[in-house]
Amino acid sequence: MQDFDELALALQPHYSHFNVANRLLFTGHSHQAWPDVAFAGIQEYMRVVADRVDTKWDIGFEKTEIMRNYLRDFYDDPDGYYCREQNTHVLLVSWLSCFDLKNKPKVITTTGEFHSMSRQLKRLGEEYLDIVDVSHTSDQQLLDGIIEELDDKTSAVMISRIYFETAEINTKVSEIAAACREAGVPLMIDDYHGTNVVPLSVREEGLEDCFILIGGYKYLQWGEANCFLRFPKSFDLRPVITGWFASFETLDKPQTDGPVQFDDGDQRFATATYDPISQFRAAEVVNFFKKQGLTPDVLHKQYQAQVKYLTELFEEGNRPEYQIERSQNRPIEETAGFLSLKSPHARTLRANLLEKGIFTDARDQILRLGPAPYTSSKQCEDVINALFEEATQL
Repeated sequence: MQDFDELALALQPHYSHFNVANRLLFTGHSHQAWPDVAFAGIQEYMRVVADRVDTKWDIGFEKTEIMRNYLRDFYDDPDGYYCREQNTHVLLVSWLSCFDLKNKPKVITTTGEFHSMSRQLKRLGEEYLDIVDVSHTSDQQLLDGIIEELDDKTSAVMISRIYFETAEINTKVSEIAAACREAGVPLMIDDYHGTNVVPLSVREEGLEDCFILIGGYKYLQWGEANCFLRFPKSFDLRPVITGWFASFETLDKPQTDGPVQFDDGDQRFATATYDPISQFRAAEVVNFFKKQGLTPDVLHKQYQAQVKYLTELFEEGNRPEYQIERSQNRPIEETAGFLSLKSPHARTLRANLLEKGIFTDARDQILRLGPAPYTSSKQCEDVINALFEEATQL
């Protein structure tokens, strides 16, 4: 038994629909199980729709506000705005459309970004933007590289706090934010792999003027269609890519020939009609986390202990003939919520494990093992043993 077993075993009965106690689910960095209360949220949505019909939106907005308040608490950010959307892609595209990309075509990013950002920037770079990819292998070199590239042609800097392939924590985010501030360039931070894993105080780290992308599909257990863009209240640029939910409060007013208007508040980057069932589901999960005492510190300690144990098990049992190694060797304090391994057979290992009902994740030569708060030490042992067993048969 490990220290993290007490919480894991206490949580497992609350995830009976996903049967987490009897399955090896190690894609926690990609898709975590939903607690049983999420299903109650779905049922509530059906009752509200049947009763309220087109007036359901007020209740849906109330559910969204529950999620916003959760994020404000997590990020120690009482004054931030949080715009909800279906996915992070639509948010970053709307955000980019705010800037004068014609006269300031440079966007600085890193070599370690997730596809939702890197793919879109690469495609824009094929047409008319100057996309600069700074190496992310060293945090100090990344900071120095960004500072060197900042100039009067730069519209934005777009980086991650946690690198999605390796779980490395970018330890220079505050310094990068300060450099961008001095240059007058907005900074967007993709924190999809940081929320609910590695605590972050916007106030203490001096990130009040920064933009943060957040997704509910992974560590928040909110499921699909619950993504947010955190932005400062002082931000008043108008995105070109915009939908009518960005001005929901003015719908009953006559249309005019004047400039397109935006509501004050959180909705500046909103698009249009969506299915609010995801908010009902997520709001129940928020309440469940609070009831279970899953604070940022509790979750952080749980993930650190689990990843540390997975790492120890791997290092104790690994052999050269397995052709598997850790993708990075940072200390646990600089590692987020999953164990990242490197192997030329990563995708084959993942496929073979899945045939046995064991969920892992592979990207090129990277195999990722991501626990969740409900993952026990026995399950960690079982997945490492299964990995080595498959490796011996290649």
